[in-house]
Amino acid sequence: MASTSSLSGLLLVDKPEGPTSAHVVARVKRILGARKVGHLGTLDPFASGLLPLGVNEGTKVAEIFLAAQKSYRGIIALGVETDTQDSTGKVIESRPVPPLDEADLERLRAAFTGTLMQTPPMFSALKKGGVRLYDLARKGETVDRAPREIKIETLRLWREGSNEIGFELTCSKGTYIRTLAADMGTFLGPGAHLKALRRLSCGLLNVDAAIRLDDIEPAQSKGEVPLLSLNRALAHLRAVPLDSRTLASLRLGRQEVLDIVGDPVSGEKMVRLLTPQGDLAALARWEEIVRRWRLFRTFAA
Repeated sequence: MASTSSLSGLLLVDKPEGPTSAHVVARVKRILGARKVGHLGTLDPFASGLLPLGVNEGTKVAEIFLAAQKSYRGIIALGVETDTQDSTGKVIESRPVPPLDEADLERLRAAFTGTLMQTPPMFSALKKGGVRLYDLARKGETVDRAPREIKIETLRLWREGSNEIGFELTCSKGTYIRTLAADMGTFLGPGAHLKALRRLSCGLLNVDAAIRLDDIEPAQSKGEVPLLSLNRALAHLRAVPLDSRTLASLRLGRQEVLDIVGDPVSGEKMVRLLTPQGDLAALARWEEIVRRWRLFRTFAA
């Protein structure tokens, strides 16, 4: 049996509340004895749920999953604003919460579904002049941030007691859920912060298939770590089998052989290139400007 250090794929972790994503990465790397481990989209420490990790060759597909749609479930606490826009921050303002009915929730849902412009929070890893915004925020500084376009594909809302709203949503990359919660509070009047958050999915990856962080070490001791192969994780991409000669040419950098892939099907942007044995050899991406397929990533044989 191959050692874990030589295996590659994705490990879907159900992160608990508390640890940072970096802490989870370091712990998994130590447990597996892997050469490389990296997350495919960070989760704030107070949040729980799906944290996909790339293991060894799996780190090469981070860009794909960072760009994927994500879905979340959480709770918004009305009437209290915090400096971080979530439950970990300092309270900066409190207001009474007026009664909310189903019409209010429907008005809120309509206003926050679809394409929106969102201003990133000060407590974020974005940089201004080479400095992380959260470092500036901790010094009490505020700087201008350009609004960014995001998209809320689906949004479901329900009452959670008199001062809280439950939600479940699917959103585009780059969406700050705590900022969305704060903006919803402003829309309703009393202000709000994000009380709890759980990530349910990332692209086609679902938290139902994830392993609890505390269960990884016992699974490793039994040789039962549930690594998802890259071929399976990317099964939504069209597969293009290559013969040995074409594959050898491609590995020598002769990208003209990618002409065998043909024109993109139904607007696709990426395809899987398989070895004669059906293993994942590479990914090719369609470059619209030159209208050619180009190598995006190659994987060890």
